[in-house]
Amino acid sequence: MNNRRAFLKQLGFSALSLSAMGGLAFEACASSQKPYFFDISLAQWSFHKSLFAKKMDNLDFAETAAKQFGIQAVEYVNQFFKDKAKDQAYLKEMLKRAQDNGVTNVEIMIDGEGDLGSTEITARKKAVENHYKWVEAAKLLGCKSIRVNAAGKGTAEEVKAAAIESLHTLSEFAAPYAINIMVENHGGLSSNGQWLSAVLKEVNLENCGTLPDFGNFYEYDPYQGVADMMPFAKGVSAKSYDFDAEGNETKIDYFKMMKIVKDAGFKGYIGIEYEGDRLSEEEGIKKTKLLLEKVGAALG
Repeated sequence: MNNRRAFLKQLGFSALSLSAMGGLAFEACASSQKPYFFDISLAQWSFHKSLFAKKMDNLDFAETAAKQFGIQAVEYVNQFFKDKAKDQAYLKEMLKRAQDNGVTNVEIMIDGEGDLGSTEITARKKAVENHYKWVEAAKLLGCKSIRVNAAGKGTAEEVKAAAIESLHTLSEFAAPYAINIMVENHGGLSSNGQWLSAVLKEVNLENCGTLPDFGNFYEYDPYQGVADMMPFAKGVSAKSYDFDAEGNETKIDYFKMMKIVKDAGFKGYIGIEYEGDRLSEEEGIKKTKLLLEKVGAALG
């Protein structure tokens, strides 16, 4: 009898222990989940005034993102280290600065390397090759993507054909490096969501996608433009300009935009890209982050 009581007592203790462990496991699992359906990153362009004015150094960007804003992922812009694409010592220092601050390097935005949509064969080929070094730099930095532009002069069909060829070639080059090629709506024909989505359909490669920007749509409905681009999205750029007294963006309905993003099944990085003039860069970044967090919590 004593042995049976001891056994039952031990059994009860074990069940209680397992129940407690299960509760702890559930809590640990719940706490490990993302607070929103997306992660927040900081686009370096948000500091373009400070960087161009030499008030900030490119090497300090990752630390600033982490310590000043609590943002643990960054998106670089090649304009701020344009002569360093092949400088491995410099790139390794960038990587070290990010790692020392627990920051993930997400992407490099590429400008000034030629028109991937050029209808002139030699110029187009040179533009594609100019991007190769940035694919390699992105790999060294631990990034997953580079952002490119599908610019070109000619008719919509001529530039489309040229862009498809360039993006296909560049994406094939980037594939062994596990780097995505993302096209942003960045002026010209690329700011037409229907045109750009048609380009991506024709490229039809897994590592070639879009970077929908909430702004940068001209003579085209921005909400429709983001919806057009989301099926191919490898990232999202949360453009902001100014805010009202309630903290809402004055030109962009963030709830409407973010619902489009969520409904597309997106779960990656959404990069803060403040471009306003009224607020300081620091204040604009903070208000954009707060707005993303508010909308993220509301959308669940």
